[in-house]
Amino acid sequence: MNSPPVSLTATGKAYAKGGETNLPPSNYAALGTYCAKVVQGVRQATGITFDYLSPINEPQWDWSDGGQEGSPFRNPEIAGVAKATAAALATQHLPTKVLVTEAGKLDYLYTTADKPGRGDQLAAFFGDKAAPTYLGGTPQVAPIIAGHSYFTTSPAATAIATRRQLAARVAALKGISYWQSEYCILGDNAGEINGGPRDLGMKPALYLAKVVHYDLAVGNAAAWQWWLAISPYDYKDGLVYIDKNKTDGTYQPSKMLWALGNYSRYLRPGAVRLDAQLADSARTGQPLVSAYKSSNGKQLVTVVVNDYDTPATVQLVLSGGRLGAGKSYVTSATADLQPGAPVPAGQPLQVAPRSIATLVSELR
Repeated sequence: MNSPPVSLTATGKAYAKGGETNLPPSNYAALGTYCAKVVQGVRQATGITFDYLSPINEPQWDWSDGGQEGSPFRNPEIAGVAKATAAALATQHLPTKVLVTEAGKLDYLYTTADKPGRGDQLAAFFGDKAAPTYLGGTPQVAPIIAGHSYFTTSPAATAIATRRQLAARVAALKGISYWQSEYCILGDNAGEINGGPRDLGMKPALYLAKVVHYDLAVGNAAAWQWWLAISPYDYKDGLVYIDKNKTDGTYQPSKMLWALGNYSRYLRPGAVRLDAQLADSARTGQPLVSAYKSSNGKQLVTVVVNDYDTPATVQLVLSGGRLGAGKSYVTSATADLQPGAPVPAGQPLQVAPRSIATLVSELR
């Protein structure tokens, strides 16, 4: 939720003033009741019950210029809203769980950085059991910390270092997992790629594929989500683009749609990431490789991101067990998640320059 309903906000608007929280504590319970009614209403109208509900979005930003709905929240306020919302869901006998914290960037999950009272959120909500902000074990609060990958993706060394620190902090907390819950190509990314204008080609697709790799394979994210599916804007925020018309118009798929599909179509719920290492990891110009075992244990899904102008050859060697034949699926300048050549058991995968390949192999 970007903003509480204006009937509950301090300003009477869907944005804050002066960087102050726009929801009085006296309205936490009312917000929780509102959220529960929405979940219940959707359930009654459609038969769909939300698994999760996130009542706060990017609490580190001030949201005070009126350009977008939102409100800042300090950690004690987030805890109060989360507890009130969880209680309201329980009262309605809904299984939906509250998700926190949708941090504006990943650093705020493990360090205070430049936002006192709004950072180091792993420690605040799942670290110290004696802290008043502690949410671990709170009924219907998910044991998940959610953050957004904005402003932490370039250069590669920064992306990797940030996610290594985050993964280590999460691993130190028993039973907690990390979700990357919102990302599109935003800002100038250390000069590597700009959020604007729109680009349907492979440059943003490869950049996106690398971000997904870093979040999954380095940050150990258990879920990954993109903003947004369909866009009318002149920005790198859409998987499919439409004309900004009220009636009629055209649509255009971007290569980012297919690049994300190299992961999302084959990595289904319950898949488990396996450690994947390159034999010559010190050599430059190497592709990014990550591997996952399917939920039924019968397939190995390997995703290779080759952001170079030269082809790559990837020979898979499994530690324990044997690999059978595989089917490859390729996204490139000329292919949209298209089936590639079959890969016989024991044979390497050939990956074209500037492409993303997913290999689905039999596990024996």
